[in-house]
Amino acid sequence: MRRVLLRAAVAGGALLTTVSCGLGGQDTGGGSGPPGAPAGVTAAAGSASSVHVMWNRAAGRPAVTRYEVYRGTTKVKEVPGSEHMADITRLEPSTEYAFSVRARDADGRLGPPSERVRATTPTATAADERAPSRPEDLRGRAAGSRAVQLSWSRSTDDRGVASYDIQQGATKIHSVGGSQTAAVVTGLRPGTRYSFTVRARDAADNLSPVSRTVRISTPTDGGGGGGGGGTAAGTGMAPTGFRAATHRADGAHYLDLSWTAPEVDGVITEYQIQLDRKPVTSLVWGATPPRGRATYSFYVGREAGLTQRVRIRAKLPDGTWGAFSAERTVTTGGRTAR
Repeated sequence: MRRVLLRAAVAGGALLTTVSCGLGGQDTGGGSGPPGAPAGVTAAAGSASSVHVMWNRAAGRPAVTRYEVYRGTTKVKEVPGSEHMADITRLEPSTEYAFSVRARDADGRLGPPSERVRATTPTATAADERAPSRPEDLRGRAAGSRAVQLSWSRSTDDRGVASYDIQQGATKIHSVGGSQTAAVVTGLRPGTRYSFTVRARDAADNLSPVSRTVRISTPTDGGGGGGGGGTAAGTGMAPTGFRAATHRADGAHYLDLSWTAPEVDGVITEYQIQLDRKPVTSLVWGATPPRGRATYSFYVGREAGLTQRVRIRAKLPDGTWGAFSAERTVTTGGRTAR
């Protein structure tokens, strides 16, 4: 796979653009074959000896009954199909690890591996028995009928906070890095009241006292219920007002995109663009990203009359992928089709 690093200028600051050539997308639509590869996989160090791995639900018929988590090529964890996260423990400090996830259905068929994601455990601290302070000022609000946004004040620790655990009731459902003080929890049920708390964790796995409890009710949308609390980002938090057009310059065709960032607690610095449901470009702002309307233009080739479908999604402040924008169809040398 060939990767080219470009630098471009857009409204709101400098943009670092990573263009991945030859990347294939993984759609996880149902069918008679094995389950698809889980999407939206993320990995973040929870302590000097643990990494928190999360992913989106994989579709398939029959339904997925369990997920297998791999460190490199070694299976290190297996969880039921209703769960979309796992804590991988007994790792070495100051070490980079690569993780992937595979889904297995009720017929025992194992789907392909997800994309591989990497995480580096922090340095171990000797004789650290002091826990971080309690996260204060926990706040939250519903973000549609199936998601909530949480934020809190930073904890302190004599060696530094490694991560924050988000709990639904007494169950840990999510983890974010120690530099983050916001999270998005998705996969919730409409018309349901939830209770959330947060705890800070340091590199020695010392846990802070639990924060105060925040209770949030998701509004009713009239649809069917989803699964329990989780972090799969397939619902909500999508860029809005997405528009796509093309222009021609110096014999080449360019795709012109514009959108409004999702409203989240925190800053969105990264987006993924897909053409015909395949990821082609990752956009990472090197300066302060635009908070409102953003624009971006990139080269798509010299062929006129080429029709492609385009959509975009944001990486949320908690490290998970949000939902895709509306999909637009464009033709080089023409106008937006729809």
